[in-house]
Amino acid sequence: MRRKLIVALIAAALLITVLAVSLAQQAPKPECQTVMVPMRDGVRLAAAVYLPPGVSGPVGAVLTRTPYGKGGFTGDAAAVNRAGYAFVAQDMRGRYASEGEDTLFLTDAGGELQDGYDTIEWIAAQDWCNGNVGTRGGSAMGITQYMALCSAPPHLRCAHVSVAAPSIYHYAGYYGGVFRQAMVTGWLTGHRFRPENLQLVLDNPSYNDMWRIVDLSNYADRVTVPVIHRGGWFDCFGGGTVYAYRLLQEHGGDGARGNQFLIMGPTTHGRSNVEALAFPNEDKPPFTAEADFYHWNLRGADVDTNALPRVYYYVMGAVGEDGAPGNVWRTAADWPPAYNATRLYLGADGTAATTVPAQGALSYEYDPRNPVPTVGGANLLLARGSMDQRRAEERSDVLIFNTPVLAGPVEITGPLSAVLYVSSDCPDTDFTVKLTDVYPDGRSMLIADGIRRARYRNSFETPEFMEPGEVCRVEVDVWNTSIILNAGHRLRVAVSSSNAPRFSANPNTGGPDDSGDQKRVANNTIHLGGEHASHVLLPVVEGDL
Repeated sequence: MRRKLIVALIAAALLITVLAVSLAQQAPKPECQTVMVPMRDGVRLAAAVYLPPGVSGPVGAVLTRTPYGKGGFTGDAAAVNRAGYAFVAQDMRGRYASEGEDTLFLTDAGGELQDGYDTIEWIAAQDWCNGNVGTRGGSAMGITQYMALCSAPPHLRCAHVSVAAPSIYHYAGYYGGVFRQAMVTGWLTGHRFRPENLQLVLDNPSYNDMWRIVDLSNYADRVTVPVIHRGGWFDCFGGGTVYAYRLLQEHGGDGARGNQFLIMGPTTHGRSNVEALAFPNEDKPPFTAEADFYHWNLRGADVDTNALPRVYYYVMGAVGEDGAPGNVWRTAADWPPAYNATRLYLGADGTAATTVPAQGALSYEYDPRNPVPTVGGANLLLARGSMDQRRAEERSDVLIFNTPVLAGPVEITGPLSAVLYVSSDCPDTDFTVKLTDVYPDGRSMLIADGIRRARYRNSFETPEFMEPGEVCRVEVDVWNTSIILNAGHRLRVAVSSSNAPRFSANPNTGGPDDSGDQKRVANNTIHLGGEHASHVLLPVVEGDL
């Protein structure tokens, strides 16, 4: 597995290099000046400053903060300079030419040290800047933007965030209280962060004061700027993208509330695996105002943006079926669009239906030494995208529930979740939920999936262990999607207790995941029908399940 992670990291690095070279060949290399920018604690962070040639007087500036080396942004600098703005790329604290120690974004947000704030205010004070600063970037460079928003720099005017996590705990380090093993371990070790960073994540499995500092939800009312939030249904931070949009659209301060933009495609964090479905025009949203976004906010252009749709989203459809509905981009005034909240109940006979079934239960053994393997999905370093799940579904520790064959198309667009009534003979275990589109030829193509640790069923702050045989309610967040299931297809729900190595395998003991040989086989039960009617909650826009 370590070898696969290294290969994936090398491939990603090669792709970034190719893209950077391609961008650099399209424009003359801009002139750069390296400056050491002082932070409030005296530590200096290295920044590459690119000023637009031939422009007199102060101009607006665009900032990117990165852990990958500020020298890789000459293409971005050239594009921003051509638009008439200064561009600044900065190495994060403790990375490359910057001083200090790298600390998992903890010095970038709302804590005592606020490197994003200090950098933005330093830029605004330079004689070549007109006092208006915007930010841009994706992935880690998007996370630094969300963290900067936490500290509300007075001269920040806008942000363009792609594929990023607004909460390091909920959308990066953990999902449903479960450690995102492959992504976090692979990223931190592959990019040679200090080993203490990984240990810091592992030592803090519950949501606590450390995580609150790097969680935008605790600072939403401070944010006063418009933000473009861009993500994908299969992106490893996709749930966070939608969450950040809704958070600031509904609870942001003046200037932010009602002034957010969301773009969601059927995309992953990079290129999908070759086995994954490829959706037509997946990277061509009808949002054409990206360049104008900075003009409005950094030049003070008098533009009425009220007529612009706030949401641009891709509705997936059957791939390879002529005339299948979907596979199109749409716009909406907000997210989610109107839908009918529909409960799909799981039955002991393996059915999934909108009527409550007879009371029953299904059980399986979950062995952490032999977890269900990860097959595609919202990954960073593992194979990603909508992949066929049959190799996982054929296992005895995976419960399968199918709808009848659909008589007509059914559109599902909006937030997804599941409510499971569960019991176990162990004090702690995990529960996973997958939704798949079952094609007439039998392929079971992933739509979305999620996980929840039983000890965090009521609170991510205070763990509560299960009593043997106790029936507990566990809610699983399955993030969001938009898809039209074609006639002749089925919707499938798969329930289990592991998805490794995407998520660490719960040892079922109540102890830490890395507990060595201290593991137990869990006898887990899903209760169905009656007063314990486990179900999936679906946002049905049109059609009947």
